[in-house]
Amino acid sequence: MSEKERKVLISVSDKSGVTELAAGLVRLGFEIISSGGTFRYLTENGITCKRVSDVTGFPEILDGRVKTLHPKVFGAILGRRKIREHIVQMEENDVEPIDMVVVNLYPFRETVSKPKVPLEDAVEMIDIGGPSLIRAAAKNHEDIIVVVDPNDYSSILGELDSKGDVSIEKRRELAVKAFMLTSGYDVAIANWLRSRFNPDSHWGDSLRIGLEKVLETRYGENPHQKGAYFRDPSFKGISVANSDVLWGKELSFNNIYDIDAATDILMEFPERTCCAIIKHNNPSGVAVERNGDGGSLPDVFERAFLCDPISAFGGIIGLNRECDLPTAERIRERFFEVVIAPSFTDEALKLLKKKKNLRIIRTNQPIVDTVPPEDRYVKVKGGMLVQTMKWPEWDPSNWKVVTEKRPSKDQLEDLLFASKVTKHVKSNCVVMAKDLTTVGVGAGQMSRVDSCFIAGKKAGDRGKGSVLSSDAFFPFRDGIDTSAEAGVVSIAQPGGSIRDQEVIDAANEHGISMVFTGVRLFKH
Repeated sequence: MSEKERKVLISVSDKSGVTELAAGLVRLGFEIISSGGTFRYLTENGITCKRVSDVTGFPEILDGRVKTLHPKVFGAILGRRKIREHIVQMEENDVEPIDMVVVNLYPFRETVSKPKVPLEDAVEMIDIGGPSLIRAAAKNHEDIIVVVDPNDYSSILGELDSKGDVSIEKRRELAVKAFMLTSGYDVAIANWLRSRFNPDSHWGDSLRIGLEKVLETRYGENPHQKGAYFRDPSFKGISVANSDVLWGKELSFNNIYDIDAATDILMEFPERTCCAIIKHNNPSGVAVERNGDGGSLPDVFERAFLCDPISAFGGIIGLNRECDLPTAERIRERFFEVVIAPSFTDEALKLLKKKKNLRIIRTNQPIVDTVPPEDRYVKVKGGMLVQTMKWPEWDPSNWKVVTEKRPSKDQLEDLLFASKVTKHVKSNCVVMAKDLTTVGVGAGQMSRVDSCFIAGKKAGDRGKGSVLSSDAFFPFRDGIDTSAEAGVVSIAQPGGSIRDQEVIDAANEHGISMVFTGVRLFKH
């Protein structure tokens, strides 16, 4: 078969780069076969094409739902060139081989990501012919070049131009990409339909996750490990994948993990200026604007930093307001790995860029929780743990005061603030706070009393008059005694221990007010 007889079937929803690809293929002697909107688009742009209906002898029907689903198309793709019986059958049935298939799919994910999309609109974006063409071509990749990504157009043309064909290694790579595309597409459809048809059934009997690789990190958590970052293409909320890196070297595996932790905390306080500083996925300090202080970002940053200046070294800064010059000046005085914010003033950006090792991330949208909470997946050997991440509404009026002394209004506000931070600290943990600022964080301890001791040690004199939030109940009174020594005057905890009364008695002895929230805040 001569080069001039080669045929390519092109049927794409995403038209980017397709005119240049088609023109290049025509120059290399390919005959273009196309249908529907792709045929119109190419011919309008000066590309000579043959209609699929001219190949099949059958018209497009059902509003374009049936165009390529025909034996003359699929026989042309699936027929093996090295099997004599296939060649004979193709000749007997007037099936001319197709050598390349260029297909991408209806934008189902983009359609269902819109709010309140009608079911009919979503169903119309379920591609049938496209996945079928892709799977057929990928199955027969030794004979067929299957192209599903516009980013591959240039390299394919280059290889055809320089070598006259595409290598088997490249064909295999393209086939893998093709099957990954169709499998992810089916996952997106199945998951969306399940959520639409069975809203009360959070999970089906099987779990399918469709993710796309954003980048391979230099290494994983440690230099001997490999690492990569994948994204959910349907997710439109705050994420590293949806943000811009304005400055600095490539983000590391640990950077991305810590940035996610920072934005989780920031989204707890959409109505107040907030700064969260993260180290090893735990906050070293968090602060929000206080009533009447005008929400000064430099002040909020400074208070968050002073919670634990030693631990903040080399940490991740999260800001939920535009980073201004005064804040940038304070950041520049210390060493941090990353700063992330919705935006940066020109002056702030210019100053921060003087720190060559600082990564600067812009989210391009307010750091608020605008999308439904995602499930959390935890890999275990041989399987996966999955849990929902929707939390009860924070309502201190539902908290139960269990001590003789009641918390003041200001203390309740601090307890609410501390509880929201506690939710994002590794267990066992406690968070001490005062004036809407963390003053001590005791994270990741096997015993709660050790968490209390560490938080108190970090707080020092700032612990006097502070409040404390605990992620779970106190099993013994020792945690209360230790907190009292640190200067704590009010405590919030879920309650539920068999020794609750012993703990309440200890709080009364120390003159500490205490509330039971009824909500445990474990994080592992």
